Formats: sequence, C-alpha cells, structure tokens
Amino acid sequence: LIHCGHQKTNGWWIGWVKKMPGVNCQEKAREELLDSLKTALKEAIQFNREDAINAAVSNYQEELITV
Repeated sequence: LIHCGHQKTNGWWIGWVKKMPGVNCQEKAREELLDSLKTALKEAIQFNREDAINAAVSNYQEELITV
C-alpha cells in the first residue's frame, strides 16, 4: 500500500504520493485522480528502475522483494 494525500481546491482534486517526490496529479473527479496517481507512480518507478540499471556496472543482480 502506498500513502497519498489529496484535497479538493477550486473544483479540482489535487493529489500526491507522500514517499515519491514529483508524483502528483490533478483531475476533476476523485476517482480519476486516484487512477492518475497510480499511473504516475508506476511510470516513476519504471523510470527510476531503468535509470538504476543504466547506472549499474556489469554483474549486478536483481531480486524481487515484497513491501
């Protein structure tokens, strides 16, 4: 589970993922906001993963962990 914050301001829902700076969205409906936050978080995680792989030296290993 990921904690996010959100609020309605001037007719828009604004939301952010607390532990992932830069992952924030705004939508007219709360449900759309939550969907947008999920998509943005998945994209940020994938981008960070690709960036880490590109920075890794050879012989690195990948492991799956559950949080």
